Amino acid sequence: MKNPLISIILTYYKKRNFIERTIRSLSNQSYKKYQLIIVYDDIDKTDLSFLKKKLSKIKNKKIIVNKKNFGVAESRNIGLKNVKGAFTAFLDADDVWHRDKLKNQIKIMLNKKADLTYSSYKVIDEKDRKISEREVSKHITYDRLIKSCEIGLSTVMVRSNILKKFKFPPIKTQEDFGLWLKLLRKGYKFIPIKRVYSSWRMNYNSLSSNKLQKIFDAFTLMYVYENKNLIYSFYSVVVLSINKIFKK
Repeated sequence: MKNPLISIILTYYKKRNFIERTIRSLSNQSYKKYQLIIVYDDIDKTDLSFLKKKLSKIKNKKIIVNKKNFGVAESRNIGLKNVKGAFTAFLDADDVWHRDKLKNQIKIMLNKKADLTYSSYKVIDEKDRKISEREVSKHITYDRLIKSCEIGLSTVMVRSNILKKFKFPPIKTQEDFGLWLKLLRKGYKFIPIKRVYSSWRMNYNSLSSNKLQKIFDAFTLMYVYENKNLIYSFYSVVVLSINKIFKK
């Protein structure tokens, strides 16, 4: 398979201040064979015309407008129904990709016959200033990941046929963590990439910054979706919270 099509899923909800930089990082990719799927998940349509204008230079795109606010998990699952590429990548509407992200990552996917790859990433603030850098492990296992999710969504590339079988669980946060855990349990081949190919924006006003919501969703993920017992679920939330503190 040479130069396969990559489908990129981007969900949008009130990210007007950052989306232009995100789109620019996509337009500037050295690898050009991609399909962009935008899922507009805001009942307020004020930003829709603005978004369409910013996307005008991207030819292979599809904009899906949700009838109501479904949240990121269901919006990504809606996006997955429109995937045409052999591989799928995800890009949050306030994150930034490095120029050779797609080109280098697809090479690794093909050469190492990976089912899913992800990379190290920078943490930036709302003004694009670097806060820290999060380096991934040399090797990942289910037992390691469940204690501390090191996988940044915007760094992920996965074989699209896998995502026809498995979807994001319907929780407000931690939905990507839940999918990665499920895929590891099923025995899919994950390959961490030590190089930094993405920048994750720490937006203190975003849902992902809501600590109580994340704690609740982490417990739901362990107890309901990973089928852990009550004590282990509580224990996992504590371990995840402590590891999260050390990441900062």
